[in-house]
Amino acid sequence: MAGVADVRRRVLMISGAIDTTDHDVSVSVNLPEPGRWQVIKSETNLTDKTWVAMQVVTDEDSTFVNDADTLVLSRQFSKSFMTPDQRRLTFYDGEVRPGEAVLKVYSLDAGGRKPTYSYSRYSPIATDTAEQSQQTLEELIGNGMKQRPVIELIVPVTVIG
Repeated sequence: MAGVADVRRRVLMISGAIDTTDHDVSVSVNLPEPGRWQVIKSETNLTDKTWVAMQVVTDEDSTFVNDADTLVLSRQFSKSFMTPDQRRLTFYDGEVRPGEAVLKVYSLDAGGRKPTYSYSRYSPIATDTAEQSQQTLEELIGNGMKQRPVIELIVPVTVIG
């Protein structure tokens, strides 16, 4: 994974790929300065499973921005859910098949220059019925995905602008 931070526009763009289904991915970035940043994140699904939901959880010093002027969207998922404390954001109602890329856009209020956030993905269990998968998904959206073993990444960020 690699990132670019445009200081004038306050945009952080990160791209890369994920090739694990058994781990969450913790991403740490070095920002040029703390504050509000629009995050544009793209990653490719290099696993053999279809993702039907993605969750992002911030560290204790950062929150997601939830106001009428801020984009929170994904090209692959038509819905999103943010917790009232603005620390967990879940994208759902869509899918990312093996080999496809997912694009997410949201804003982050970073309390420091080194925010860390973790990504979890949900893939239905092959032996579950459609109803069981839907019930599991609804529970994961409301309660959050249970943390799995974590792969930690420090994403290099090139500063422009």
